[in-house]
Amino acid sequence: MGAAYFSLILLFVAPQFGRDTDSKPSYYNCHAMEGEMRVYLLALALCFSGINAYSQDAKADNSDRLVVIWTSDNPETARSMVFMYAGNAMRFKWFNDVTLIIWGPSAKLAAENEAIQKELAQMKDAGVKIEACIACAMMYGVDGKLRQMGYDVKPMGPVLTDYLKQNYKVLAF
Repeated sequence: MGAAYFSLILLFVAPQFGRDTDSKPSYYNCHAMEGEMRVYLLALALCFSGINAYSQDAKADNSDRLVVIWTSDNPETARSMVFMYAGNAMRFKWFNDVTLIIWGPSAKLAAENEAIQKELAQMKDAGVKIEACIACAMMYGVDGKLRQMGYDVKPMGPVLTDYLKQNYKVLAF
């Protein structure tokens, strides 16, 4: 957007180059020179806007963002691997942004096991974003419970694809 404004400013300012303050043409300025200046500045503006567009299209640096995919229905795996790493990654600022995705059988465990729910609540309070796969949650009949717990329950295929394309760090347990 900045480059677009820059281009517009140059188009309005360019005709003023080479003129005296009373808007009379100077000896060094003729209409041909003024036109050349406008073309030059327009080309320069287009170059800058191209650079800006390229930088916006370039993949953002998301190397400081972590996505943990939790698929296991084993409470020990949840406690000693998934929650330990995701929670500590947020607590100790190993990553600026941590997202935990509840996917597969972990949806049922999260919805039914109170000890697991407490640990999830602690992680959420610490700043870990918690998302859940709607298809899996519906398969186990726990989509309402996961929503009630405050989790973002949605189709995760496109979301995970976006995380991968945006170069997030992704771990699966």
